[in-house]
Amino acid sequence: MPGDEFLPGAPLVSTRAITVDAPPSAIWPWLVQMGPGRGGAYTYDRIENLFGLNMHSANRILPEFQDLKAGDVIPLGAHGPRMRVEVLEPDHTMVLRSEDGLWAWSFALYPQDGATRLISRNRISTLDPSPAARAFSCYVMEPGSLVMERKMLLTLKERAESMA
Repeated sequence: MPGDEFLPGAPLVSTRAITVDAPPSAIWPWLVQMGPGRGGAYTYDRIENLFGLNMHSANRILPEFQDLKAGDVIPLGAHGPRMRVEVLEPDHTMVLRSEDGLWAWSFALYPQDGATRLISRNRISTLDPSPAARAFSCYVMEPGSLVMERKMLLTLKERAESMA
């Protein structure tokens, strides 16, 4: 998948997908406006904001955030990672990578019989290879990520389908 090349040996990889009954062009505007202080993350804003992320999920397309370009940086909160847009192919691929190089997050849109398969993949590495750090990632971070990312994909589906 696009973005896999940024962390080919990542110890933690998650791939999640959903079929959206809309063309890629109905999904793309929601993707490119994602981020704190932008269109939000389409998850559970209250949970995101417990971590100081300033997430407020938009329920409409925000024209001021449709101009995303490769090289742009989206900070995830005041103290969180800064995500650089590495790949941006409109209506097809968006790949973000943390400036520390430990996280790559890819979105890809694949048309299928009038619908679109939206795929999100996270590749994550850590500076701490200890068993405790790996256990924390697997048993705390990954289940939390599953819940939040599932909500994000369902919300993207709902919003894009309402536009189509």
